[in-house]
Amino acid sequence: MAKAAASSNVRTYVPGGEDAQILDFTRALEAVGGNAPELRPVLVAADGSRVELPDAVYDVLRQVADALSNGMGVTVAPMNAMLTTQEAADYLGIARPTLVRILERGDLPMEKPGRHRFVRLADLIEYQALQREQTRGALDDLIDDAEEDSLYTATDGPPAETR
Repeated sequence: MAKAAASSNVRTYVPGGEDAQILDFTRALEAVGGNAPELRPVLVAADGSRVELPDAVYDVLRQVADALSNGMGVTVAPMNAMLTTQEAADYLGIARPTLVRILERGDLPMEKPGRHRFVRLADLIEYQALQREQTRGALDDLIDDAEEDSLYTATDGPPAETR
């Protein structure tokens, strides 16, 4: 199985001169809503053939249209996309050397078919979710400790005057 960087199977869309069309599309999606069976969203090809959109695809199109209509870019990538270390670091919002240390420690799976490291997008998303869960746990522990030590009540009211 050939390994490829995300740039070969990922596409980023940015709003451009077609902003009015994007807004029209966003309004059309809002009007359909996807609720009434007789108003199910469909794709219509140039030849008139119609394909009903599943709810999940409709939701994705709506998110993409909303983002584009608000001037944001959107990147579409398959879950098995292989990201370079720079792309993975950008995704996590960290420096590339920090990501490389994470990879070298084995905290995040990587593939190294040659001298370059690649990270699967699905692994990156899982790692990010785990990090968020651990952060929430640590914050919950801090709150518990603060409540046990009555730190919240000790800091209630106006600050004590110093002389």
